[in-house]
Amino acid sequence: MKLQRRILLLATATLLMSGCVSHKKYNLLRDDYNASQVALAESKTNVKSLESMLEQARKENQELRNDYRALQGALDQSLASNQSGNINVSKLADQINASNQYIKRLVEAKSKSDSLLMVLSNNLTRSLNTNELKDVDVKVLKGVVYISLADNMLFRTGSYEISPDAMDILSKIAKIIKDYKNYSVLVEGNTDNVPISRTNIRNNWDLSALRASSVVQVLQNKFDVDPSRLTAGGRGEYNPIATNETPQGRQLNRRTQIIITPSLDQFMDLIDKAPATDAQAAGPDIK
Repeated sequence: MKLQRRILLLATATLLMSGCVSHKKYNLLRDDYNASQVALAESKTNVKSLESMLEQARKENQELRNDYRALQGALDQSLASNQSGNINVSKLADQINASNQYIKRLVEAKSKSDSLLMVLSNNLTRSLNTNELKDVDVKVLKGVVYISLADNMLFRTGSYEISPDAMDILSKIAKIIKDYKNYSVLVEGNTDNVPISRTNIRNNWDLSALRASSVVQVLQNKFDVDPSRLTAGGRGEYNPIATNETPQGRQLNRRTQIIITPSLDQFMDLIDKAPATDAQAAGPDIK
């Protein structure tokens, strides 16, 4: 700015001194100078505007970079979560498949056991004659064979000594029991609710237990059934299957049941081999 003024003043002085510059030329020079000043001011304004636009563009560019980083982080996290989810789904599918195989083995073992019990029941029923079947009831219920023996066939009234007439039936039952060595045998005595009046028997609990014990000892001592497979138990009058208000009902309640059940060993082995869940695999918490 100062330089331009000096040049203008110098030029003007030179012209004046030379006496060759007219007033008109002087005005033209002044107008050119003013125009150049306006152009210079506009240029400075444009420069400031451009600098402001450039700064705004830099800010927007930085914001875009920040948004990009945030989106990239979200994408990475989503991909990681998706991969983890795929792993969990695959692991769950493996666990479900293992559980299905385990359940299949259980069902197969149960079906095999039920089939063997049905064969056992049929074999015993076929071995009994018509008269014996009147005093013996054989049923298969929920995977267990129930052989119910009438009281008047096994014992005299109020006694726990086995009648000689019952030996033939017990021998046939013993043969079936011995043929199925992997089955456990529970002998269970039951009475009606009429109090017992014997000096050596305190009550119906005693009578039912003594009768069960008598049957067990006959199976062991007379027919060589392995005693480790046998259990004797008395339930007294507390497991009736009919009313005790009638003679017929009381007669049904006075019974001895031989209950044959599958060995639990095979099922326990399967339980031990059950597929472990994540919680089981981790083991118990240590506190």
